Formats: sequence, C-alpha cells, structure tokens
Amino acid sequence: MSPATPVPADPVPADPVQQRGGAALELLVHGVGGATPQDMLDDPRTVRITGDATAAVYRRPEDADAENHPERYGNGPVPEAYCWSNLTSGNGARALWLLLLPFMVGNLAHWMRPTTKGPARAVRFYGMLVRLVALSLTALLTAAACEVALDLTAWQCAGSAACSANRSWLGFLSAAGDGWWTQPGRRLSLAALVPAGLVGLLWYLSNRTWSAYESQRPPNITTTQDADKDDEQGADKGQEKNGENGEDGEQHTARDAESAVHPALGRPGFWYGRRVVARLRAAHTGAGFLVIAAAVAGAAARHDRSADTLALEVAGWALESVLVLAGAVVVGVVFRRGRSEKVIDNRIDHAVVSWLPGVSLGLLALSMLYASWSRPGWVSHGTLPGDTAFRVITLAQGGLIVALAVTAHVLYRRVRHSRTAMYGMGGPAVALLACALGGVMTGGVAQRVADWLDGAGTPGVGGGPIVGPPVLLSWQASVIPVLLFLLLAPLAALGVRTWRTARALAARVEGDYPDERPDEVRTRRIAGTRARAALTDAAPTVIGIVCVATLLLGAGAVVGAWVSGDVPGEAFQRAHPVVEAAAEAAQTLGSWLVGLGFLLFVTWGRRAYRDASARRTIGILWDVGTFWPRAAHPFAPPCYAERAVPDLTWRMASWTGSTGGRLVISGHSQGSVLAAAAVWQLPPGTRHRVALLTYGSPLERLYGRWFPAYFGPAPLRALHQELHCWRNLWRHTDPIGGPVRVPAEDGKPEVDREALKDPVVYGRTDTHPLPEPVLGHSDYQADPAFAQEREELLDRLPPPLPRQRGGTAGEGGGTTVDSDGAAAAGGTLRTQGSSGRSSG
Repeated sequence: MSPATPVPADPVPADPVQQRGGAALELLVHGVGGATPQDMLDDPRTVRITGDATAAVYRRPEDADAENHPERYGNGPVPEAYCWSNLTSGNGARALWLLLLPFMVGNLAHWMRPTTKGPARAVRFYGMLVRLVALSLTALLTAAACEVALDLTAWQCAGSAACSANRSWLGFLSAAGDGWWTQPGRRLSLAALVPAGLVGLLWYLSNRTWSAYESQRPPNITTTQDADKDDEQGADKGQEKNGENGEDGEQHTARDAESAVHPALGRPGFWYGRRVVARLRAAHTGAGFLVIAAAVAGAAARHDRSADTLALEVAGWALESVLVLAGAVVVGVVFRRGRSEKVIDNRIDHAVVSWLPGVSLGLLALSMLYASWSRPGWVSHGTLPGDTAFRVITLAQGGLIVALAVTAHVLYRRVRHSRTAMYGMGGPAVALLACALGGVMTGGVAQRVADWLDGAGTPGVGGGPIVGPPVLLSWQASVIPVLLFLLLAPLAALGVRTWRTARALAARVEGDYPDERPDEVRTRRIAGTRARAALTDAAPTVIGIVCVATLLLGAGAVVGAWVSGDVPGEAFQRAHPVVEAAAEAAQTLGSWLVGLGFLLFVTWGRRAYRDASARRTIGILWDVGTFWPRAAHPFAPPCYAERAVPDLTWRMASWTGSTGGRLVISGHSQGSVLAAAAVWQLPPGTRHRVALLTYGSPLERLYGRWFPAYFGPAPLRALHQELHCWRNLWRHTDPIGGPVRVPAEDGKPEVDREALKDPVVYGRTDTHPLPEPVLGHSDYQADPAFAQEREELLDRLPPPLPRQRGGTAGEGGGTTVDSDGAAAAGGTLRTQGSSGRSSG
C-alpha cells in the first residue's frame, strides 16, 4: 500500500500548552524474536502504511490519516509500528542459513575490534586477518565436503568390495566391477560434483540475499564532511590528524559539525556493502572450486609421478602450478582493502566478480578431465591426504588467530577502557569459536558418514571395510568431552556466586519497597531474578576460559594426530591403564557428542524449514548475529540492518520533512540498536526534530562492550550530543538491557532514568489486588514511566514547524523535501534510485 500523503495543516502556535496538539509521531521498533503489528499497536486491526511483506510500517485504521486531523491527538503522539521480523525469519529457505552459522560468527569478529587511535595500519591489518580467517572457514567447509564425497565415498568405500557390495547405489563405481566409472580418477571426478554443488549453493544464497539486502541503497547525505574513499573501516588522513581512526566515531556537536567527523555508523556508505560483498563472494567461490580441483587433480598427479607416463606427469605438475597461482590470486583479492564507508560506493569489480569464479570453475573442469584420463593400473588404497589438508587448515587458523590477538592487544593498548569486553580480545575469541564451530560441523559430518559406511566397524580402529576419516578429526572430537569437563569448575563457581549474590540482594530488594510488608518468598524470587540477570556480565569471563581451553586443546589435538598417526584410543594403547581408558572414553564420547550435534543440527534445520515458529526461534539467533554487514565473510547470513536502517531513516526524514512535526522513535531491545543506527544516518536538521526513547536496550551492556569501536563510550556520547533528547529505561531484572552510561553534559540531562521497579509493586494493593509479575526484559510499555518519559521527550522537542503550500515544512527548521519526498537538513537527502526507496 502506498503511504498516504499528509495534507497541509495550519501553522501550529508556539504556545507550550498548544504545542502538544501539533503533529507528533511515535515510531515503534520491536526487538529480537519479532512482534506482530497487532501486538505493538495493541489493536487487532492494522493497516500497512508503507513497505512490503518483508518489512513495513503499520498503523491502526483510525490513525491512517492522522496528519489530516491533528486535533484528535492532543493527549499523545500517533503510534506507528515498524515490523522487520520477516527479514530474519520469513520463508522456509531461512532454514538453510543454519549451514552458514560458522560464517556468521566469523563475520562478527570483524566488528569487534577495540577502539583505538593513531595510524590506521594496525586497523587495516586487523581487518585483513579477519578476512583470511573467514577464507579459511570456506576452505574448511569445502574440504569437509571433499572428505565425505571424494575420500570416504568415492575413494575408500567404492574402492572396497566389502563396503560397496551392500550399497547398490555405489555399484557402478565399485572397483570390483569393470565399468567406465570404476577407475579411481573417474570416481573422484564424479564425486567432485557434490562439493561443487555445495559451493554453488553458497554462491546462490549469497547472491540472492545480496540482491535483496546489500542492494538497498541508503539515503545519500551530501555535506561538507564527504571525503575520498574510506580505507579499512574508514581510517583516513583526516581522522589520523584528529588522533582517531575511522571506526571510533569522534564526538562532535552542532557547534563544530563543520570540522568534526561523524561516528562510523553515521557515514553514508556504512549500510551499503554491495561492492565488498560481491568481491568477497567471487573470491570465496573461487577458493571453494580450487580446493575441490586440488583434491581431484592432486590424487591423479600423485599417481602419475609414481608411474612411467611422462606426459601425464608433466600435465599434473602444470595443472597443480596453475591451481597454486589461482589460489594466490584469490588470497590477493581478499588482501585488498575492505569497505568504503565515507561514500555510497556503487561500483562493482566486474573483472573479479565475473572472471575469478569462472576461471576457478574452468580449472575444476580441467582437473576432472585430467583425473578422468584412463589409467588402467591405478587402484585406490588407504586414504586421500585429508590429514595433511585438515592439519594445514587448522595450523593456518591457529596462526591467524594468534596474530589477530596480538593486533587486537596493540589496538587496545592505545585506548584502554574498563568496559571493553575481554580487554579487547573479543574479536580473536569469536574468530576462534567460529573455527571451532566449523571444526565440530566438519568432524560431525565426517564421523557420521564414516560410521554409516563402515557398518559394524569403528572407523580408524581397523578391521572394517574402510580406513575412516582423517585421524585429526577424531582427535578434535575427543577434546570436546575434556573441554566440557574443564568447564564444570568455572560454571559451578558462577552458580555459587549467583546464589550468594541473590542472598545479598534480598535487603536491597526490600529497601526498594519501603512501604511494603516483607515476604521472604517474594523477596527471594525477585532477588534471584536480579542475580540471574547479572550473569550476562559474566559472559566475557566464561568465553575467555572457553577460548583459552579450546586453543590449548586444539593445539594438543594437532600434535597428537601428527606424532602418533593414530586415533586417541590406539595412540594410548601402551600407556597406563587409567590413561588408556580415559583416551578410549574421550574418543567414544567425543564421537557420540559430535554425531549427536550433527543429528540435532539436521533435525533443527528440517523443523525450521517446515515450522514458522521454529524459524522464529532460529531468527532470534540471526537477529543478534546478522545486525552487522558482511564485511569479512560473504557467505554469512545477510545483514538485515542494511534494509531496516534505510527504512527507518527514510521514514523519519520523510515524515518530519512533510509535516514539520515532532517524532519520537522508541526501540525495544535490538530495536533500540536499529533506532540508534537510523538516527545516526539522519541529517543534523532532521535529527534535531527527533527524540530517541530506548528501553531494554543492549546498546552499552552488549554492543558497547563487545563492539567498542562503534558503540563504545565515545560514539554513544556523540549520539547524545547530536540528538535533541534521548532517554533510556532499564531494569535490574533485565538480562539483556541495561543503562547506557552517558552522563549529563552540555546542558542535557543524563540519558538513563533510574532503574524501573520490577515488579511495579511488591505485594497486593488496592490498585493491584493480584501479585504483579517480574517482567525482566518484556512489557516496558506497561510501566507508567514509559508514557511519562515519552511525553517529556516530545515536550522537549522544538515546536512543530508551520507548513507551506504542498505540505512541506517551512525553512525555519532548515528542513526541505525534494521531489521524491525525502527530507533534507544540514545537507541534501536525495534518492539513489528506486531500489533504495523503502518508505513513504
């Protein structure tokens, strides 16, 4: 439905009493898990004002033409709901995003670098390392697919009469037969279609979402601050001069807007990653095809070097050399600078995007042709060199993560802040968890397929029809029970601390309700909720312990597999009986845990494909993990904020520009992060007419600590200075939201209101005869303080502007509306093509 164009109204008097009768809008933005417009507007009947089935703005039917009747809304603003939940949990295809989970986690590491200042070289190096870690994840997933399809199935099982005899679908590939496909090279070429199809699927998903998300152009704000192309995360000469890099987001006020640099999230190109995603997608697609080509061509080349066929040997050397050269080109593309943020970079690197995947696919076809050449004496035995491949990938990931940790430490030392999670090591820690998650998925698939093909045997132990998966995967699975055992101690300590905290909070809870008669059970319940909500702040410690243990155990697994060459149960056969029993138990339990995780993964994905409620549950994970653009891994789930932030920005700019009214954007939970990001994108004149109300907000508690370069103290203070007014509501019982810790300055009050009481009343009263629930993270609007703060924010905004003929606000506020209805103030807000138009 097209948005209704507001009809001009008479100028609103400046009298404070009558000011409340002017045009006022409350734009509601929901949080994680989604919400229906009916719930947000508390009305079963709603109409879509602007937007589509994916994300849209809704009102109650009686409010659809509210701008024509401002006299009806003297007691409050017009409520309007922006629903974006379908961006992460829409159709059944979202279930395929589960395949992309390690990529999503790896992409987060890019945005978790510490706040820093000084030269931008370290910032660029940090970004390059994260992109290389992301590339290794693509190589790992492709290698896992090659292990299952090429090694376990085509090489080992099809090459064993005992394994292929009971599987009719492998009959035409069985080495026991005499068909054309029975030669090892031809079996490998045919099996290579499976991992090639997986890489093609990843390319398709990335390209499809790229067309729907990254191609949504944000409003273009042209001001005197526009500069040349941004370097890695916007670090440039002007920022170095000010002692800050591009991601830190310097403070500035209206007085020095001409010389200050906007925080990173306020840059025109921040939410427009079309170019970098296209380039990285080409590189990762090429890398996937090259890994498959290397597996196919390498097996044939090794045979030819041991045979007497000189022509095939020379062809093998030449093909492998070309594959190495192509791999170097892929790494070179990833080395290049990341994102351009100062401007909306609409260019596409056509040579890279078109030629790199095509050439890599051509090399894969050439490798398949080379391997399919007739070699009558070639017999498959043992395994393909999967151990070497996985060992190289694991060592490369470990080295990159160590280098990333050193770089993060250097950056953190420049600007230390006590609230930064893990002393700036959040990025390396998350990158390590992404690699570990990829390893678990890899090992789970390989172990389950090997168990299925081996029948009653145990892969890796011997005596079965196949040798089994690489030894390293068994060692990696074996460390999982050890890791879980090591975590028992810190988790137990955390539980004891929570219990003691709850006991200590009892007196404080009763002090918050001085006029109520104490009730031990009620007090204990409220105190326990507060203590459990505080567990969120212990996450850095737990994640740090997990990461250190994972790194050490992973290194031990690599050494153990390298030195012994056997699975753990076999490697410790001659050790002390206790050690031998522990190794066998760890191997067995680890194998079952990995297999269980794989089955749960498949079951969860299948249910999500069929059940909308399950998709919404998975959508909560995507709501948190896919807020950030795909700057490191192009196969990660798409960034929904690249659609949602322009939507909100357009809506606020167009409404204030066409009505001259006051607007308060109120965001709950993740919606508060979207609201803040959208406000950052507004021109200064428009931002002056907008108030921000956040509640249950993770802006500082989660985003400020884990993403300090973008939501740290300096960017949040800058947002406070640039906004006319901002207020934040929070509760001690909320495990997600918290205070934003922005103090009063420049005549503006502090952002945080004192913590809301939860429950509103302690016991039974005349107005609350039944016990009130402990609300925690939900139902902030039910608290009377919500309406009070919203009203005060609207009263603090400038009076509504008189509108001239045509419905455009007058020049008094410095706001104009162009021919497309986009408001502009302090600059020009103009459309960038029809694809960027997502609101009225």
